[in-house]
Amino acid sequence: MHHRAPAPSSPTSAPASPPPASSPSRRTLLAVTAAAAAAAVTGATAPVAHAHAETTDKKLRKIIDRMSLEEKVGQLFVMRVYGHSATAPDQADIDANLSEIGVRTAAELVERYHVGGVIYFAWAHNTRDPHQIAELSNGIQQAGLAQPTPIPLLISTDQEHGIVCRVGEPATLVPGAMALGAGGSLADARKAAQIAGAELAAVGIRQNYAPVADVNVNPANPVIGVRSFGSDPRAVAGLVAAQVKGYQRAGVAATSKHFPGHGDTAVDSHYGLPTITHTRAQWAELDAPPFESAIDAGIDSIMTAHIVVPALDPSEDPATLSEPILTGILRRQLGYDGVVVTDSLGMEGVRTKYGDERVPVLALKAGVDQLLNPPKLDVAWKAVLAAVKAGELTEARLDESILRILRLKAKLGLFRQPYVTRAGVDRVVGTAAHLAQADRIAEATTTLLLNEDGFLPLSPADHGRVLVVGADPASPSGSTGPPTTTLATALTELGFTTTALSTGITPTAARIEEAVAAAAGQDVVVVGTYNVTATSPQRTLVARLVASGVPVVTIAIRNPYDIARLGGQRATLAAYSWTDVELRAAVRVLAGRARPKGRLPVPVQSAVDPTRVLYPVGHGLTYG
Repeated sequence: MHHRAPAPSSPTSAPASPPPASSPSRRTLLAVTAAAAAAAVTGATAPVAHAHAETTDKKLRKIIDRMSLEEKVGQLFVMRVYGHSATAPDQADIDANLSEIGVRTAAELVERYHVGGVIYFAWAHNTRDPHQIAELSNGIQQAGLAQPTPIPLLISTDQEHGIVCRVGEPATLVPGAMALGAGGSLADARKAAQIAGAELAAVGIRQNYAPVADVNVNPANPVIGVRSFGSDPRAVAGLVAAQVKGYQRAGVAATSKHFPGHGDTAVDSHYGLPTITHTRAQWAELDAPPFESAIDAGIDSIMTAHIVVPALDPSEDPATLSEPILTGILRRQLGYDGVVVTDSLGMEGVRTKYGDERVPVLALKAGVDQLLNPPKLDVAWKAVLAAVKAGELTEARLDESILRILRLKAKLGLFRQPYVTRAGVDRVVGTAAHLAQADRIAEATTTLLLNEDGFLPLSPADHGRVLVVGADPASPSGSTGPPTTTLATALTELGFTTTALSTGITPTAARIEEAVAAAAGQDVVVVGTYNVTATSPQRTLVARLVASGVPVVTIAIRNPYDIARLGGQRATLAAYSWTDVELRAAVRVLAGRARPKGRLPVPVQSAVDPTRVLYPVGHGLTYG
């Protein structure tokens, strides 16, 4: 059964940009869903709630009846668009839009294709700063309400936090999934999502493609890793449910992904089509629990995976295009009746077997509602339109999905109040209270894996001179780091004399020599490591620094598995991400300003013998 949470209350302040003049059809639309807004009043009895739901559906169906076939087809698509403004983007973004979509602006995208949603990306220049994002959202909503059948849009993004983040500082960045898994607190996971959700809603983003419900049982997984809460299905299930409740309490539709479970892949579905070899029983035991938990928690949307699971569908179609998986298992077996959204249709995993014109049609036939980010919108849109005209898809099938999408828009209060305000942004985004909560939550996630002879915590009196070296991957949000600078600055603020030297993910021999020379005369070297492999020169860097005689401390700034390929260091911390909030927390632990509390949510196996576990789930040292 798909449960629905209470609708969030409507904003009372005036819209940041003036709404379009009301037409009779728009007034009707707003009236139609005013009842929907009241449909899920907290404390309503089941029969009353059921009656409200029936009334809402009846009114939403009237809207659907007024839509042209072209509007119906458009409502199923969620599309990227370049630019910081809905009507006046930079010329480079206009050029990119013309090249990829055949329109100049977001407003033209809505006008031409009647899309039901827009997805924001930092690389598409949608997310410069909170006020700009809010104005972009308002401009897109204004375009939606100017259509022949006025319908607000569902604006979405991938704001998982940790290593996948589209909206950066000054918005609050909270710990990502595996860090929260290390913290082990359901309350902290819920609070992190509530903070994140409130800030997204304030800038007009009302569907978040989080939390990740994949169980990361494969340390070599190239695409999930620390985006997962961990390797224990029950622990992951609890944290997923906590985050679903946090996001949806804040008025944002949560989206668990990637169904039926992307945690045991060795191929990145952005670039290929992975196969999961789990039996049906293994799937039920390992992959299903977090999705079942999300559904029980009232999840608003679930995202599909571009993976093949032969035990669930012997045709070996990717799950996104699989009727046995999406309709047979997700809808019928698990009883889910919320919105199903595809992962990006531009990813190779879904394009491997069928052409771009077949993929959206097959996805709809499989049971999908929202078609996310096709590589060529005109090809996908025309293919769905042609499939309906040819009788391959019925209009009734489209109406089914559109009803689910409109139900969600009604639940979120978008028909009542699609706009956001500058005052709302200032009141909610990046507040001191949110930032303090993020620091507190992060502090409880840092995991002390190794501490030879109680080397940590460091003190300025005993180890005052610190060299910080290591990897400096680009910020997940584009607004934090670089990690070596962040670590050095945080140590300096705590009284240490620090030097930062970026050696990179693949340090050259010359850079390694430079680091060894810089270590001379230092009391300790802190090395930020990043996904160390068997052939990684990061191993040489650490070995040469250890051989120099200066004590070495490593901080794994992404996957916690690095320690299995390193040796000789005096201590190792796992931070699970290189965003500032997690690195600063790691430094507070390093310097004894906070006690290490995190516990590994995944096992760390020997690099030589994977059957041997070096550090089991639950491992985490503390100070005496």
